[in-house]
Amino acid sequence: MSNNKEMLFTEFTAPTTQEWLDKIEVDLKGADFQKRMVWRTSEGFNVQPFYRREDLQHLKAVDSLPGEFPFVRGNKKDNNLWFVRQDIEAEDAQAANKKALDILNKGVDSLGFKISGKAVSADYVATLLDGILPQYVELNFQTCQRHCVELAQLLVAYFKEKQYPLAELKGSINFDPIGKMLQKGKDTSAVLAQAKPIIGVLKELPGYKCINVNSVALNNAGAYICQELGYALAWGAEYLNILTDAGIDAAEAAGRIKFNMGISDNYFMEIAKFRAARLLWAQIVKQYEAADEACQMHVCAYTSEYNQTLFDSYVNLLRSQTETMSAAIANVDSIVVTPFDKPYEQPTDFAERIARNQQLLLKEEAHFDKLVDVAGGSYTIEHLTDAIAREGWKLFLAVEEAGGFLAEALKGNIASAVNESNTKRHADAAKRKEFILGTNQFPNFTETSEGKQPVGCACCCATATDSTELPALNTARLASEFEVLRLSTEKAAKQPVAFMLTIGNLAMRQARAQFSCNFLAAAGYKVVDNLGFKTVEEGVDAALEAKADIVVICSSDDEYAEYAIPAFQYLNGRAMFVVAGAPACSEDLKAAGIENYINVKSNQLGTLKEYNAKLGI
Repeated sequence: MSNNKEMLFTEFTAPTTQEWLDKIEVDLKGADFQKRMVWRTSEGFNVQPFYRREDLQHLKAVDSLPGEFPFVRGNKKDNNLWFVRQDIEAEDAQAANKKALDILNKGVDSLGFKISGKAVSADYVATLLDGILPQYVELNFQTCQRHCVELAQLLVAYFKEKQYPLAELKGSINFDPIGKMLQKGKDTSAVLAQAKPIIGVLKELPGYKCINVNSVALNNAGAYICQELGYALAWGAEYLNILTDAGIDAAEAAGRIKFNMGISDNYFMEIAKFRAARLLWAQIVKQYEAADEACQMHVCAYTSEYNQTLFDSYVNLLRSQTETMSAAIANVDSIVVTPFDKPYEQPTDFAERIARNQQLLLKEEAHFDKLVDVAGGSYTIEHLTDAIAREGWKLFLAVEEAGGFLAEALKGNIASAVNESNTKRHADAAKRKEFILGTNQFPNFTETSEGKQPVGCACCCATATDSTELPALNTARLASEFEVLRLSTEKAAKQPVAFMLTIGNLAMRQARAQFSCNFLAAAGYKVVDNLGFKTVEEGVDAALEAKADIVVICSSDDEYAEYAIPAFQYLNGRAMFVVAGAPACSEDLKAAGIENYINVKSNQLGTLKEYNAKLGI
């Protein structure tokens, strides 16, 4: 057997990097290698089409082991277990308790309770946690910032009364005034004075985190991957400074910090982000002369709400599944999968069950929890980890040099920077530079909203004393403007009909008809494709018979000089006339009065808004 292995590895000569490059150059047939093969990421660095062992020689982190500093390969040494978490809106303690007990029997081992500040009381806590054994379940609590210390006191008292083993309990209280400042645009910095007291209250619960970095809010506001990473690190460092300045030991302070981070659908980049986050956080905490164990980063990962859609909502399952895989492979501590229907309703029992099962499949079917570091040794992911770490570190240093995360948040610079990214991403989506499957690319032609409407969020934390106005994070989902457009089309007295007048070159007319159907269906128009017409008159007559509001001529660029003007003149204003493409003769067409064109460079959203206006919608 060993001889066969030796023959297998010696029979072939391993090609060099240059030989691979030479082969690619031949296959490209003169095309530019940098433009065709090198990916320029939104994070500001390039990704090569392939990587080899020599590309990692300068990376020190690849030599580290799982469970060892700087924890790039995870905090655990012998498995990749993570908590399957589900959050519950606990408006009614008894109802929330019933739901919690139910889902604990369905694979969940981590609960998140969202509690109104007004509801916090000993009786409420007792009712909420009745029958739940906290030594076997991770418990996480979120309430208004001003009630976090009170909630911590009540929990400690309850656990003591029930004689639970305090040292074994795991969970968190989501105390994060800076995050609330970013989300609500209110100066809540005065509440930071409660950071030291809450740690003091939880002294007997060493397994409880209470200082949270909720960078998931940045993710849901459209932040780029390195942007979320850099700001999360600066955010955590700010809390470390506040706590150590208050006299809390650095190791104790770091051990109380929890990172709640988002996951976008950029599969490999997100795996690398979490690995880079642990690497950099370990370096930050180490500067306080803390022991290696205190340098571990504890992360709960949330699948993104930013890329979820109201239309074609089952695609949200595909998005959240790959996002969950990214987080699991990256060795996070717990995961929350956002139900697919959250953009338009309070998640149903069905949607929540599917969300739970998405994680359980990865554990029970794919065994992702068995391998310590699945991504370790992948040349591409190791490179991405290093590249993302470098870009995230640059942003971290820039925030530190500007006075720290709190100072930048109070100036409005953090929210403004993330909102700029959101604006850019919306602009890219409008031009289809950023695809949203089922929305601006390959929409479902026949789908209707069936009464679904986008839902917002509400919070009880704003009070009359929060008077300082700051920029707040813009959480408009990437698909939101397209959804508004499509919903407005649905409300029209008549659904616009877009008719494809296909003529001329077979390949070009089919390709442009397919493009045009996808382009126009994004607005909710009824699109009518055709096999082809012998004359433009035949095509126009068929369009009018179909009661078309828009006639799109689909042909080759060369043939538009022959077909476009006669078709436009024969249509004679009885419907909107659109040319699919950007032909060289477009100036002649415009001179004849043809003003509407759609092509790959068009601003899809802007064009469709313009067409709706022309149609009186």
